[in-house]
Amino acid sequence: MMSCFCHIFRRKRTSRQQHVQFNEGIPGIESMKIYTYKELKDATDDFSPANKLGEGSFGSVYKGRLRDGKAVAVKVLSSESKQGIRQFLTEIIVVSRIIHENLVKIYGCCAEGTHRIIVYNYLENNSLARTLLGSSHSSIQFNWRTRAKICVGVARGLAFLHEEVHPHVVHRDIKASNILLDKDLTPKISDFGLAKLLPENMTHISTRVAGTIGYLAPEYAIRGQVTRKSDVYSYGVLLLEIVSGRCNSNTILSYEDQFLQEGSPNIMNGCLVLQTWALYERGELVHIIDSSLTDDLDVEEACRFLKVGLLCAQDSMKLRPSMSTVIRMLSGDEDVVSDKITKPGVIDDFMDLKVISKRTAGQVNRSSTKASLQDSPPSSSENIYVSMTFTSMSE
Repeated sequence: MMSCFCHIFRRKRTSRQQHVQFNEGIPGIESMKIYTYKELKDATDDFSPANKLGEGSFGSVYKGRLRDGKAVAVKVLSSESKQGIRQFLTEIIVVSRIIHENLVKIYGCCAEGTHRIIVYNYLENNSLARTLLGSSHSSIQFNWRTRAKICVGVARGLAFLHEEVHPHVVHRDIKASNILLDKDLTPKISDFGLAKLLPENMTHISTRVAGTIGYLAPEYAIRGQVTRKSDVYSYGVLLLEIVSGRCNSNTILSYEDQFLQEGSPNIMNGCLVLQTWALYERGELVHIIDSSLTDDLDVEEACRFLKVGLLCAQDSMKLRPSMSTVIRMLSGDEDVVSDKITKPGVIDDFMDLKVISKRTAGQVNRSSTKASLQDSPPSSSENIYVSMTFTSMSE
């Protein structure tokens, strides 16, 4: 009995010593607030479903209240996140130092045992997915001025991450549910659980595919290559959603929408990107603008925003603009050259992806990516993609 007790004591002591050594070897760790798992468990009432704010592709977010009374959002990364303590803490430390009006503020994190948790500021008006695109009633009035402000604000936040921060930061999960709104409806990019640092001398990072179907750039979904242009693609999809008031992944369409695509109705009828492209080709972009927009709608500006969205969603990375260029286009300081807009790239064929995966088998590692079904109704296309297997160049 005594021998068993001593063994347990030695194991706990060794684990604690290893944890201290991990922390001591990470630059900047002294400036990061490290929460214990128990603290965050208490703050969220044992991660109660009643406190759940949303669920994304790689974890859930809970509202919590710390001992000092501060309200926080607690992002619990799922077990599918296989980052080690050192990598997780290093990347979160870098991101936590980034301060910008259009980014959420990271307060700290927890890297205890297998737990990977990020704590950031709680924002009163939830996410765009819930308030603008969600099916639940929202008292927020999203007029055109408000939407334009949100579009430009998100672009500024991304441009800051991509171009002003060193090393550059690729978010990897830009989508409506990760754009939060404060009391003044200022947009804040949230959820840096999948963010990657992009060193100056690298054009891309090869990594496990993680994110949300419908927002994934083709080269990232197929080859596992993530660049700043991957975020630009996701932003383009988001831009189309904000202007149209529709979810990109929603396949529940009106009778008229069924005929936006050439030929007979198929699974891609629900793809907002292709609907917008079809109308653009016909010179009828105005028909995709949210019909609830009335008094302050600037049709010319809204159509310009839609063109920028299509440009961001180009199949080729080289054709997508940088986020600083996007800001100038949205502001009208730079023209959107229509000749540069070609058919967008979309992940539109599940079978083709399976073929690609087989062709590259033996040269790559496989990993699963789950689509986020948080804020839009289930649909046939989403169900198909939920357990899709992608291939990636490395972890």
